[in-house]
Amino acid sequence: MNATPGARLASVAGENRRLRIRVRGVVQGVGFRPFVYRVARELALCGSVCNDASGVLIDAQGAAPALEELIERLRHRAPPRARVDAVEHEECPADPARTGFDVIESREGQSLSTAIGHDTATCPSCLAELFDPTDRRYRYAFTNCTDCGPRFTVTRALPYDRPLTSLAPFPLCAACEVEYRAPGDRRFHAEATACPACGPRLTLVGGEAGEDPIAGCLRLLRDGRIVAIKGLGGYHLACDARNPGAVARLRARKHREEQPFALMAANVASLAGVAAVAEAERTGLESAERPIVLTRRAEAASDTLPGIADGLAQLGVMLPYTPIQFLLFHEAAGRPAGTGWLSEPQALLLVMTSANVHGEPLVTDDREALEALAGIADAWLAHDREIVTRCDDTVVRVRDGATRFVRRARGAAPRAVALARGTAPVLGVGAHYKATACVTRGAEAFLTPHVGDLDLAATRRALDASIEHLLALTQVRPAAVAHDLHPDFHSTRRAAALAAAWDVPLVGVQHHHAHVAAVLAEHRHEGPALGLALDGVGYGSDGGAWGGELLRVDGADCARLGHLRALPLVGGDRAAREPWRMAAAALAALGAADSIATRFADQPLAPLVAQRLARPRALLVTSSLGRWFDAAAGLLGLKAVTSFEGQAAMLLEGLATCADASRVLPGCPVDADGVLDLLPLLAPLVAATDQAQAAADFHAGLAVALADWAARAAAAQGLTTVACGGGCLMNDVLARRLRDELGRRGLAMLEAAEVPPNDGAISLGQCWVAQRTRS
Repeated sequence: MNATPGARLASVAGENRRLRIRVRGVVQGVGFRPFVYRVARELALCGSVCNDASGVLIDAQGAAPALEELIERLRHRAPPRARVDAVEHEECPADPARTGFDVIESREGQSLSTAIGHDTATCPSCLAELFDPTDRRYRYAFTNCTDCGPRFTVTRALPYDRPLTSLAPFPLCAACEVEYRAPGDRRFHAEATACPACGPRLTLVGGEAGEDPIAGCLRLLRDGRIVAIKGLGGYHLACDARNPGAVARLRARKHREEQPFALMAANVASLAGVAAVAEAERTGLESAERPIVLTRRAEAASDTLPGIADGLAQLGVMLPYTPIQFLLFHEAAGRPAGTGWLSEPQALLLVMTSANVHGEPLVTDDREALEALAGIADAWLAHDREIVTRCDDTVVRVRDGATRFVRRARGAAPRAVALARGTAPVLGVGAHYKATACVTRGAEAFLTPHVGDLDLAATRRALDASIEHLLALTQVRPAAVAHDLHPDFHSTRRAAALAAAWDVPLVGVQHHHAHVAAVLAEHRHEGPALGLALDGVGYGSDGGAWGGELLRVDGADCARLGHLRALPLVGGDRAAREPWRMAAAALAALGAADSIATRFADQPLAPLVAQRLARPRALLVTSSLGRWFDAAAGLLGLKAVTSFEGQAAMLLEGLATCADASRVLPGCPVDADGVLDLLPLLAPLVAATDQAQAAADFHAGLAVALADWAARAAAAQGLTTVACGGGCLMNDVLARRLRDELGRRGLAMLEAAEVPPNDGAISLGQCWVAQRTRS
């Protein structure tokens, strides 16, 4: 088909022309067929439109100017949730007998090149119905249309038609059938449409007999109870955020001692005094994707919301995105008619945290929810619409007006990442922590939603299921499978099993090579680049524990140009959870090993650790920047033992925002082997009395040291681009300063934007490297 933009159709007065038009992109489940129907009728065209495995196929016949106008609108005036990647057309013989324009059943059996849309928040039109007492969908918890509602989480396969979704068990009633077939209705061919007469229903387990489920749920929340609430991609555990006892009980039952909780508020106005929401953050909160947005915590929040995010500078907040969530706030507001109340401050604030047993994947199945959450939840607000695939809430932060992913899931998955070029499809299975999988199809990469850490069998099964679902949606058979080099990861074993089953090559990709490759992939960078991999710990190509790496990456080739000075890991993995151990290692390196036992007198094993550090050759060491952050936090006494990953670094980052960051700092040497020694940055922390200033100095000095290190290598390699990836780039203070410092040295910094910088991006990087290994 001809896809040339602006190509004109030859026109003869009174002559009808006929085009076969192919539209590719995210064009199913977004109201595209109704849009085409209305435009075609307006332009007096006859023909048909349908979904098929490649997108939307249009057979249009009429006057040449009308056909040109149709193509123009397809390209530039598509529905708001659509993404048009290509509009191609070819001329066909006209059919003089053809009249009318029809939406016809989907065509199957072709190779797939389309994509399903992501789930989006309830649109204004549906909200108007939801709160209109005269509307037949008044307070109906599953109201949606072509512009909003579930897509990815209810779809089993493409093309996107009702029989292939979890709405299949709910035949449309007569009224919904009329809407579904009426071209002028916004539910025209809306596959997830439903109403109280024919659609899914709510059930409150643990409430009073005969009680309205929404009213009963709110009553329980106000009574201090914990309620498991079924959402789009799984259950949430909810409680009243203003009730410290309820928050404490949720923490105790979920074994989540200090990790921050996310808050849900009716609107941004309701967050006054809780979070300082910048304009760009407000835009993210109110977007159709409705992520959790990390905002600056208001000072008063420590007193008004104890136990939510104690000691942290940031607070994760989100707004309602499903009718169920909106209805809870509507009930709390006294069931006002209309939508005016949605812009007014509301008192209700809810903790909304992922419903799972500690370390296990998000609960999606109703029976599983009743069993697995029995020791956590007091009641369950459930429904009978099946969740086809689990999908947690997306978490983002905004920096310099741009959204950066912390966790990529609902509202983002399975949105494709555009690649520089297409190859045979590749599957990347990710690493072990913050696991995702990725599959390429042509010049696009599709990632699963965030799965989690693969420590438990249940999470491993969840990764396997996510891979199976992603392959079903993309309908590709991978020509290669890529994995981390670590031989003991479940993902590595799974990759080997899949490659054997499909009889395709298995490609091992070093962890930090994959981090840098993920950044290069999303920026569509071709050619060599420097890579700064600033991470926790990853398996090195020499079998060592890497994590602070300076690399030269050129496609499948990766050379280690340098690394951070290695610190001993006394106790192995335990050192990653106990920052005092890393501080002890730093003291030993600074020649102050004799102070370890007294400095950490509250740690019974401190004398033993000091003895072990006296024989460093027998210890495992790591170049991880994450462990240097732990050492800094441990020296400042911020956290001796952490309760969740990254806690010490987050506390250090929070302090760094509260002090002067422009002071002159000591330099850090680089030896002939490219090893950067950060000890000069830790030495001042040993006797520091101002924690905030010391934290700010550490961040500022680190950014300068890393930039000088990269600039030296860039000059030697003749490169000017530095791709920065790894979990330490989640640190906003470091990322900002590093960008500035690299810029001052004439270097362009590429960083993660469409995927997180942490291990959630590893699968994308693996695919990128494997593509180039095979090309």
